[in-house]
Amino acid sequence: MITTVTLNVSVDKTYQIKGCVESGKVIRILECNNTAGGKGLNVSRVISLCKEEVLATGFLGGHCGALAEELLKKDNIKNQFTHVKSETRNCINILDENNISTELLEKGSFISEDEINKFICDFDKIIDNSNIITISGSVPQGVPTDIYATLIKMIKNKNKKVILDASGYLLKDGIKALPTMIKPNSEEIENLLGVSINNREEVINSAVKLYEGGIEIIVVSLGKDGALLVCKDGVYHGKPPKINVVNTVGCGDSMVAAFAVAMERGYSNVDSLKYAVSISAANAMTFSTGNFNSEDADNILENIIIEKIH
Repeated sequence: MITTVTLNVSVDKTYQIKGCVESGKVIRILECNNTAGGKGLNVSRVISLCKEEVLATGFLGGHCGALAEELLKKDNIKNQFTHVKSETRNCINILDENNISTELLEKGSFISEDEINKFICDFDKIIDNSNIITISGSVPQGVPTDIYATLIKMIKNKNKKVILDASGYLLKDGIKALPTMIKPNSEEIENLLGVSINNREEVINSAVKLYEGGIEIIVVSLGKDGALLVCKDGVYHGKPPKINVVNTVGCGDSMVAAFAVAMERGYSNVDSLKYAVSISAANAMTFSTGNFNSEDADNILENIIIEKIH
């Protein structure tokens, strides 16, 4: 089973509008889509669409937390959350008529020390029934900066695989515990290593440096250009064909989900890259966040170019 950790769950509202976002103007919504959000729950949905067993965990609270659980139930995603007193947040993604995205992201309400300790106790039992665990996104207020490092150590102590997809201090502290895989972009690598990245060669050199620090798999997301993979087999670039992009929000989460599925199925590193790039690109072809059409993914998979760099 694959478990996804989402400490900062949200109810995600995607608004489609005519025209563009304009300050001070009344904007009428053409279409609204509600999903149980937070990066880890996007991962959960994609894993489920890939027909693998998944369990979602993290913090939930209040009316929005209840709505998130209801939305997960609708998506047939099993969950085991630690319930807290504070209200789960809302996040808004506005898509204009040119499919340009504007996101409004709430911080996440305060979580108490007792609630954090309760989650850690709950999580320790969840690990036993999991093969792969993904940890994604931000954390609510009150949660310590080293929480992901703590969770990664717990997972590795039980010889399970863990994928970390975070940014800022959460990524910087988290990689100290050496997760199985991380998926930074160029900007996140710059912040981690204190370097300036201006071209693909510098991306590759920086990713190799992270790999040499003891992380087994480094995946660097490159947007429409796919992803780079650094692993024991070498350095690879997986590039998708040109597609009709509708909504890019959730593409990175879809890639994490696909890598988790590939690990669960025992795919080779190169096949994992090819599969993950196809799922991520297929997500960009849908309006809903953390979603894809299997026919789109299959068509993309057949046309992905894999280049071995080193």
